[in-house]
Formats: sequence, C-alpha cells, structure tokens
Amino acid sequence: MSGLPPAGPVMIEAADMAGPERLARVMDTLADVFADLSAGRTTSPPRTVVQHGPRRELLAGTAVWERHGVGSVKITTLTPDNAGRGLPLIHGVVVLTDLETGRITALLDGAELTAVRTGAVAGLATRLCAPADAEDLAVIGAGVQARALVRAVSAVRPIRTVRIYSRTPERTERFAAWVRDTAGPRVAVTVCDTAKEAVVDAAVICTTTSTAESVPLVEAGWVARGAHVNAIGGTHEDAIEVDPALLASAFVLVEERATAIAEAGEVRAALAAALIGPDDLHELGALVTGASAAGGRTSVFRSVGMAIEDTAAAAALHEAAGAGG
Repeated sequence: MSGLPPAGPVMIEAADMAGPERLARVMDTLADVFADLSAGRTTSPPRTVVQHGPRRELLAGTAVWERHGVGSVKITTLTPDNAGRGLPLIHGVVVLTDLETGRITALLDGAELTAVRTGAVAGLATRLCAPADAEDLAVIGAGVQARALVRAVSAVRPIRTVRIYSRTPERTERFAAWVRDTAGPRVAVTVCDTAKEAVVDAAVICTTTSTAESVPLVEAGWVARGAHVNAIGGTHEDAIEVDPALLASAFVLVEERATAIAEAGEVRAALAAALIGPDDLHELGALVTGASAAGGRTSVFRSVGMAIEDTAAAAALHEAAGAGG
C-alpha cells in the first residue's frame, strides 16, 4: 500500500514556504521556466480579472508547465483598502496538479506564494543584473512584498545597508524593525523622510507599493548610474512607480515582452512617449540563457507577475516539502 499516491493534496502553508533553501529552489526553478517561456517551450495564458468596485479585483490565473509535468490554478483577491482593516492586500489559494494523472497534488497559501515568487523573480533579476558587490538597498513600500524583496535581494547580493521610505509611518517602523531583527547587526537600517533620500546612491532599488497613480514615486535623476531597479508594485496597468524616462537610457528587463506591453505601467508610458521601442524590452529568459546581458548598465526590471511563475513556484515548494512525485 505504501506505493499508492497520497489520498489527498498536500497542504502547504506560509510557514512551509519560509527559509533560504526554499527561496533558492524557487529562484532556480523560475530561471528554468523563464528559459522555457522565452524559447517558446511553454506559455502563460492571460489572467482573468474581474473588477468589483474601486481598485478591487478578483483574479484567476491558470498555466501548465509541460516539461515539468505540472499545472496550477491561482485565485486571488486584491483589496487595497484592507490596510485600514488590518488585513493583507492579497488573499488567495493555489491549486497544483499533476499533468500525467490529473491529480490535485497540493493546495498552497496564495498570498504567501505570491510574495515568495515575486521576491524570487526580483531576486533572479538582481542576480543577473546588479553589480556583484552591491551593498546598498533602497525599498519604497513597507508591506508583505517589501519583506519578500529584502529576503530575495539579500540572498543574492551582500547587502549591508537598507534605506526605507513609505507613506505610512507606523507601518514603516514595523517593517524597519523586522529588517533589523531578520538581518541582524551586520545590516544598517534607516527610515527615510522622502523617497529621494532612500534612493540616491543605492545600488539596488525596489519599489513595492500599491499605488494607482500615474505620477512616479522614483524620479529618473535619483537613480545612480549602474544601479539596478526592481519595480513590482501598482494596482493596474497604468500605475507607475518609476519614472518612465529612466527606461530611455536603462537596460529594461521584463518577464515577457507582450505581457509587459499590456500590463506594465512604466513600459506602456515609455512606449507611448516613444522613449523606447518594443525591441528595447529584454526578456528574463534571454538573460538566463546568456542570449542577452545588462553589461553593467543601469537596469530596470518591471515585473507584472504571470501565471506560469505561480506554477513553477508551487512546483518548487511542493518538491521542497518532500511530496514531489
């Protein structure tokens, strides 16, 4: 009887996704899936988005990764005014399936999976683009995604200083305390009064806000030459965190060209203003395979999140839980 498959799916909670080894596994698995995506060996269908009130969304994303033999469905809700309720911005669940048998193999906490894979994607981009000796990290935002990016960037670069800016002081102080507790005395943490104070001279910059505005939070002139920027926030396709003018001179990195053109606010604005053309968008998979490289230039990674990322991350975490196969 021991050779029979489990009677039901494995439950993978937030605590089961924590730790540097799991993060590294997710990052490496994402590198594989992006190589497949860029080479046309897999696809990531568009998500279904249902608006139900101002800035509130119900999202469903489905993708299969044929080479890995897995598929997933993720259902998430995005509720920006949850901060006033003391609740997370994102809630959700991910269902992982075995393509060969059709069996549901795992159910994963969707909000935590989103945070882990978002951090891991940004960590992968940082590993591929940022200076090897990057020590100074700036973070705009102080929520769950900000924590995920601090973990991921610190896993791939020798971060020694973290400068933080957020519009909500109480939340910012809690985030700063978390960074101090997590990183320990080797990392100096500073809460800044302005975004500019946080960003100037930073080697790695991460924007992780829930902005719905088209006015950039980070101006192009603040970004040091050779720095790497991870922009992951915004609540809709025209929201902007980073000045689109920066894209005109930077190496612009995206998950997939067509998806970025449809969903990334900075990319859409830069294209509309003729600051860049579609060929200026470099896919992450091309960097993974060595077909493209930032070459020491200032780099901007604009992430929007894709269903295939959830599939890959869920598969990696399932395997890490000892249940793969």
